[in-house]
Amino acid sequence: MDSSGQRQETFAVTTPLYYVNDLPHVGSAYPTIAADILARFERMRGKSVLFITGTDEHGQKIQRAAESKHKSPQVYSDEISSSFVSLWQQLNIQYDRFSRTTASNHEKIVKEFFERVWQKGDIYKSQQKGWYCVACEEFKEERELLSDFFCSIHTNKQAEWRDEENYFFRLSNYQNRLEEFYQQHPHFIAPQSRRNEVLSFVAQGLQDFSISRVNLDWGFPVPIDSSHTLYVWFDALLGYITALLEPDDAPTLENALAKWWPVNLHLIGKDILRFHAIYWPAMLMSAELELPKLVFGHGFLTKDNQKMGKSLGNTLDPVALVAEYGADAVRYYFIKAIDFGKDGDFSKTRFIETLNADLAGNLGNLLNRTSKMALKYSYTNVPNLTIDTIADDNPLKIAGMTLGEEVAAAYENLAFSQACELILNLARTGNKYIDDQKPWTLYKEGKIQELEQVLYAVLESVRLAAYLLSPIIPNIANDIYQQLGFVTNFNDKNDIFATVPFAIHARWGLISCQQQLGAPHPVFQSLELH
Repeated sequence: MDSSGQRQETFAVTTPLYYVNDLPHVGSAYPTIAADILARFERMRGKSVLFITGTDEHGQKIQRAAESKHKSPQVYSDEISSSFVSLWQQLNIQYDRFSRTTASNHEKIVKEFFERVWQKGDIYKSQQKGWYCVACEEFKEERELLSDFFCSIHTNKQAEWRDEENYFFRLSNYQNRLEEFYQQHPHFIAPQSRRNEVLSFVAQGLQDFSISRVNLDWGFPVPIDSSHTLYVWFDALLGYITALLEPDDAPTLENALAKWWPVNLHLIGKDILRFHAIYWPAMLMSAELELPKLVFGHGFLTKDNQKMGKSLGNTLDPVALVAEYGADAVRYYFIKAIDFGKDGDFSKTRFIETLNADLAGNLGNLLNRTSKMALKYSYTNVPNLTIDTIADDNPLKIAGMTLGEEVAAAYENLAFSQACELILNLARTGNKYIDDQKPWTLYKEGKIQELEQVLYAVLESVRLAAYLLSPIIPNIANDIYQQLGFVTNFNDKNDIFATVPFAIHARWGLISCQQQLGAPHPVFQSLELH
């Protein structure tokens, strides 16, 4: 409930539950940053938000990885899972729930879900023959493999031939229902390119898929046959539902689904699109549960226009990147420099150039030069003006009046790069406005009223830019707000919701003479390429 007694609108977002076969890499950090930005943005708008991330810890790939390190799968999973928690802290990721598929309450949810699908008659036993990619944890059709049966995703891994008895899920039963659902919900899969991929795959005809494995210890036993272990994807997708349980809830589907289901957004990499946009909806239909509202498949990252990989020796360590440049810099680059949904590239040169141009040279410079002028002209507080005393043809007022709505629409559409560009345009307009108005000349000529209008309009524009960028660069936004005399903390969930409501702070014209200006200092130091 909010202060007026109304039930708050809810917003639930999930990242993938990351596979613990190896330490987190920048490809895991990327969607987690995006999910954190969305969660912060929706909290600012007064919604009740649940942000879920976590780790997927069962399956043959984990068992083999643990064996190669001479560790038990549980010890190995604990270590890798904790490295994700550590990286999320370093990246200033404010998740609400961290879901682990080895949790005991998760097994109970999986059993109950399995029972529903079993009672529906959608699970049966049969022989499985085919090519299996352990890295994907997936049987592959021959058309999906490269020459010599190498995986098209893990191009250095050869698929293994399997001939074994498995339990199957009747995916073929849901071909028509899925196609009808996609038609009735054209925005269920985004961006459009991913939707087209799914429609094309489904149109070729869906085959039942195996949901159990034999000769595998690491995972939950099939509830009706303990000689089989549940397939990792059948178990992992349900981790999203387990995460919805309140800490004291009994682990039942009814409790898990009570408040937050269906989730608003599953944010995933395009390599796991099929599981989330085909298998998962069909499983939910079988269990007679609602489907999520949106599955968004983001693109892949490359480094210097090459695919990243240990074998190529060109991996990008997110821990080292954050340690050297700070969380805000890393968050900003991946969100601004890459059109979310498309493939994107990291190069050190572009990283430095983007941050220096946007955060140091544009936004940071605008605040610094204006604050120093205010101090030089003896303004310890913001000039005593209001939005009504600024002329309607003022370029900053014109640009600022609709900016909040435009940026909100961009965030909603996951057009993060566009949101940044809209906000940075306001700062560019501010720098040009100062150059055009020449406040130093106004001061010399005794045109104090005109001078104050310039200072007010620019300081207010810097504030608005900082507020709208705060989901992306919360630490820099804090610094800007504090230099403008506000007492707020964009890293405190309660503070943002209680004292910085979007409807007020996303409007141009909020700053007032009550704001005592802080000591001017750069909010982002220019970086050197080395």
